[in-house]
Amino acid sequence: MPRPRIARRHARRAALAVLAPVLLLAGLAGPARAADAWPEPVPVVSHVDTTDPVVFITIDDGWNHDPAAQKLLLDRQVPASLFLLPGAYAYDPGYFRTLLDHGPAAVENHTVNHPDLTTLPEAGQKSELCGAREQALARFGLEPRLARPPYGTYDATTRRVARECGAKALVTWTYDFTTWSGATPPTPSLRAGDIVLLHFNDTVYADLARALAAADRAGLRVAPLRAYVPE
Repeated sequence: MPRPRIARRHARRAALAVLAPVLLLAGLAGPARAADAWPEPVPVVSHVDTTDPVVFITIDDGWNHDPAAQKLLLDRQVPASLFLLPGAYAYDPGYFRTLLDHGPAAVENHTVNHPDLTTLPEAGQKSELCGAREQALARFGLEPRLARPPYGTYDATTRRVARECGAKALVTWTYDFTTWSGATPPTPSLRAGDIVLLHFNDTVYADLARALAAADRAGLRVAPLRAYVPE
């Protein structure tokens, strides 16, 4: 018959043998749940749910620095969201600096190289979105708070990475007013909360004027998109 001390030792070993797999599984499950839960994915916004009589003007890329479009933005004090590519502002940052210093425009995130983010692994998406954020901070001293995925394509990884890179939402659009290759799309009747997409291309002035006229006809004012996207 085993001595009491030895019996207790055997009992502890038996209990540990039973508990060890349970504790191991709990340990493995715990971090996995935490990884899935953080960072919280950002929302995707293509239209703002609001009863305010507002519309939102967004302009992408930044390659064409049209002085007429710049003047119109400043004359009308349009709080446009500028989703800029670093390469597009690097050769002439003064164009956008003027819009920021003398108007209510905001610089937002459109990645570094304009890839389809869904074709990239997590590290590649992070390099594109965080890299664009860092370059905007370095050039303008301003942090982008909204991110627009190129081509409007994104996946679950994009939504998580956007949060890590300082964005509070991915923004797509309600209507694209951009004229491409001479083809001007039909002008829709705008409604409160619509997000209008334009591009800094060779028709940006005409497209911007058409968008502002559509807003005027609908009795809508252009509002800063950041202010209508919650944290």
